Amino acid sequence: MQAWESVLSGTIAGPPGTALRALIEGSWQRCLQADVNPRASRGPEPLSEDELFLHRERQRDLLGASQPVLAQACETLAELGTLIALSDTRSVILNAVGDPTALEAGQAIHLMPGVDWSEAYCGTNAIGTALITGQAVQVHSTEHFCEGIKGWTCSAAVIRHPLDGDVVGVLDVSGLSRTYSRQHLAIAMTSARHIESRLRTAEMERRYQLLDAALARFVAAGADVGVILLDHRGCPIKANAQAQRALDDAGAGINLPRLQRIAGLALGPHSPGAPGPALPAWLRPEWVESVLSGAERLGSLLILPRHPPAPCAPRAAPAAQAAPAPDPFNTVITADADVAELVEQARRLRDSPVPVLLLGETGVGKELFARGLHSHGPFMALNCGGLSRELLASELFGYADGAFTGARKGGMRGKIEAAEGGTLFLDEIGEMPLDMQSYLLRVLEEREVYRLGDNVARRVNFRLIAATHRDLQAEIKAGRFRMDLYYRIAVVHLHIPALRARKGDVALLAQAFALRFQQEHGKEAAGMEPDALAALEAYPWPGNIRELRNVIESAVLLSSGGSLSRAMLPPEVSHAPAPAPAAPGPITLVQGEEDLIRRSIVASGGNLTQSARSLHIAKSTLYAKMKRYGMSREDALGFGPDRPGIDPRDA
Repeated sequence: MQAWESVLSGTIAGPPGTALRALIEGSWQRCLQADVNPRASRGPEPLSEDELFLHRERQRDLLGASQPVLAQACETLAELGTLIALSDTRSVILNAVGDPTALEAGQAIHLMPGVDWSEAYCGTNAIGTALITGQAVQVHSTEHFCEGIKGWTCSAAVIRHPLDGDVVGVLDVSGLSRTYSRQHLAIAMTSARHIESRLRTAEMERRYQLLDAALARFVAAGADVGVILLDHRGCPIKANAQAQRALDDAGAGINLPRLQRIAGLALGPHSPGAPGPALPAWLRPEWVESVLSGAERLGSLLILPRHPPAPCAPRAAPAAQAAPAPDPFNTVITADADVAELVEQARRLRDSPVPVLLLGETGVGKELFARGLHSHGPFMALNCGGLSRELLASELFGYADGAFTGARKGGMRGKIEAAEGGTLFLDEIGEMPLDMQSYLLRVLEEREVYRLGDNVARRVNFRLIAATHRDLQAEIKAGRFRMDLYYRIAVVHLHIPALRARKGDVALLAQAFALRFQQEHGKEAAGMEPDALAALEAYPWPGNIRELRNVIESAVLLSSGGSLSRAMLPPEVSHAPAPAPAAPGPITLVQGEEDLIRRSIVASGGNLTQSARSLHIAKSTLYAKMKRYGMSREDALGFGPDRPGIDPRDA
């Protein structure tokens, strides 16, 4: 404590007899440089459930390898009054188990899942310091930099990937200072080695599967191409005899035996939907082929031509090469910047196997987005609304021969089995009965399905895309939707805005529909008159794009030709009054919270930091709530992102 007080007062070394370990002194100096609050009583606020779920999803391999190790260590540590915590390379705790008393005490200082224990936030501590130094660390009692953590003893060991040695996480044993034991560090180090061993076993199994899936492509490759197989981390595991010369011809400047990895070909662990590392300048995207097992991408193949053509030389596609499938997103007509960005986000997700949840009102085009997200294999769609429970179950899971009266002879496979190797699109998943949700959750977790009336498990591999117009968070609170299923299907959210919120898109879409239907029905392609467009823009479109399309097609069919005028539109559209303020009335808690957030953003002039402060919540919580309600700052303020006076860099 004397050394700590001396360091805080500006003295590098403490009083005589209080020499610090070099490890601790170096960490304290980093804390001072980072302006860490030495009087802090606990770690920062934990991440939201959504953010923590994404952290865990990105570390599924690490969590899977650690689960039995933590369970075994937990039995020992429970008797010692300590806990054991697993964190990722960002110092975020992913899981914590151990003595209940220690876990409860840990929550008081935020030593719990979802909290960032880096040195920059929590000062000197075993997790953050181990990550910076890359070595095993024990921090005892007053060696901690922050005052509120000095009553603890923490011992941590880094976990390294068994194939390339990269740090992938940290294992920490912590307890109140009275539980101190030199053996805690040994337990952390031994447990970390066990996790590394399990990671090695899992990696070797994955590599065998990858080699099996890619073997045929290796055999089929000609003598004029180099072939390199890379695993999910972008590490090469097999190459043919021509690979090195092909790399030389491509100007890669790589010695293949020394190549450790190509970061741009790693499948993770960057955030879902976020762009990964860029490909090297010498590597052309068309040289990369995905190696798949069903819908799961196992790794990549580099097919490198010998003597590749110059970058500017025109290259004609082989005559026998099949034309690429049309991109459904090319049919999206919009002048709205938010919708255009949404389309680009969806395109980036196309080749990712992660589940996607599409949110939006009825008729906004959720199925079009689902088809755009689909990349290969069969596309099976099922609307969970409007079907009886029994019919929905048989359509989804299939049934065995004789499962019920009237069942098809030989049984029937359901949409889940039919989507093998492709995509299953479940529209209006919020309408699915609660008891059926548990069966779907089991399919997603176990990757096997049982037909109705059958006891034979069938292995399935598919990508799930779900859609709903409901607020699933509210449905969870009301007990109508399972929280565990929500987090399984909503790894990534895409909120498709209503037509009335898409600036300028009503007239654009109406003109496009008019010209299309006029041509399809053999009438003059004359478009629409200005008065008709004005009426369309004044209408609120509760049915969104589907309703607009139907209105335009109906007007075209009933017209005698020429451009469409206001008089040709349905009465409810042509006589639509200008939108008026809604009459006051009872509102739900969800509506009230959403309105309060909008008001706070307006009052702060769009400054989200001030808005969060006025609401007495963390800024990360404000972001999560805005995401839940599909709200952007521009929506709340009622203008586009280009309006002057608001700095778009303000977070």
